[in-house]
Amino acid sequence: MIEIPSLRPETRYGMPAADRLLFNRKYIVGYSYLFRQPRWALELIDKSSQLMEEEDLERLDNFRVDLRIAEKFRATLEDYAGSGFDRGHLISSADRLGSSIINSETFLMSNMSPQAPAMNRQIWRFLEQAVRELAAKERYIEVYAICGPLFNIGDPIEVIGENRVVVPDAYFKSVLAETARANTRRSQLEMWTFAIPNKGTDQPLESFIVPTLDVEKWAGLSLWDRLEGMDSERLKTLTPPMWGDD
Repeated sequence: MIEIPSLRPETRYGMPAADRLLFNRKYIVGYSYLFRQPRWALELIDKSSQLMEEEDLERLDNFRVDLRIAEKFRATLEDYAGSGFDRGHLISSADRLGSSIINSETFLMSNMSPQAPAMNRQIWRFLEQAVRELAAKERYIEVYAICGPLFNIGDPIEVIGENRVVVPDAYFKSVLAETARANTRRSQLEMWTFAIPNKGTDQPLESFIVPTLDVEKWAGLSLWDRLEGMDSERLKTLTPPMWGDD
């Protein structure tokens, strides 16, 4: 395995492989040439990023192609037009309000994936908000999150647009939280991983918590690969309860 130098705090606990790595100011994307969208997107959410919001900054909505991606592998705004799918952010605009340029980077098409409106505007948004609330808890010093599309390999595929952007069957988000205080009786890390179908649902968020190992097999990705030993094995096989108000 070739190690990427740990020059970015987001990669502290690992970073999966991808066709192209895109380093933005406050998040990292692993891009898929085949699917014309992110394979995954990785971010660090801590209290400083929550507090350093530019006053009165609103989401910029300046969707645009990412010129770092070769034209033959890009997705465009026209691919999504009239498709019935949202340009779904993997890294939320609301997560990146530190400055106009940081927020603007979340509107690159390399951060977009075709999400069903009933999913994108409901349970996916609820999950994004829940992770921000988790990061604001005094119990945690840092919260890392990686998310991406999931495809049922072997099933018929749906594509949109001239560039044939592949529509995912589901999405995952894996959340790794580092507790603020050491405790010799339990890990300083807690992990929750969600797999949510790309459609509307009336089920609560906690019903979509699955073992991280299952998502790794489905996505074909190694998540949090810098975790080692029994702690890693235990965290990846758990289906912990949803975090509460502690």
